[in-house]
Amino acid sequence: MVEYLLEDIFRVEKVDPDGKKFDKVSRIEATSERLGWYMQLDVNTELYPLHVGEKFMMVLAATLNLDGTPDSGYFTQGGRKSLADKFEYVMHGKLYRISDASGPNVKVEMCVSFGGLLMLLKGDPSDAQKFELDQRLFILIRKV
Repeated sequence: MVEYLLEDIFRVEKVDPDGKKFDKVSRIEATSERLGWYMQLDVNTELYPLHVGEKFMMVLAATLNLDGTPDSGYFTQGGRKSLADKFEYVMHGKLYRISDASGPNVKVEMCVSFGGLLMLLKGDPSDAQKFELDQRLFILIRKV
């Protein structure tokens, strides 16, 4: 069974808050319902448009294998079922920065690059204990 590193439902608060920079990519700002995480995420809106007010489920996982075995790093066209089959938009990336967080009311900040599309997550340090620097991650999204 796949262990999710983070799972929550997010609501899109803003799209391109600093203005549109690229034709096919938008930066969204979203807030999670259950854990209260704040997220900025670059999304290829030509493939997967998101609008203000929409809700989506977001999962971060270390592997797409349903049995939880580590990912080999290579795509195989074997037609095996994977975690990606349950979602509409999937990206693979690397966690390149985790801020040090200590004390009350301090939020941890994590930055992930998905081949140049960036994600910033801010939230409770206790919810971020499963994350490590240079960890390879999959982000999986589907609208709810």
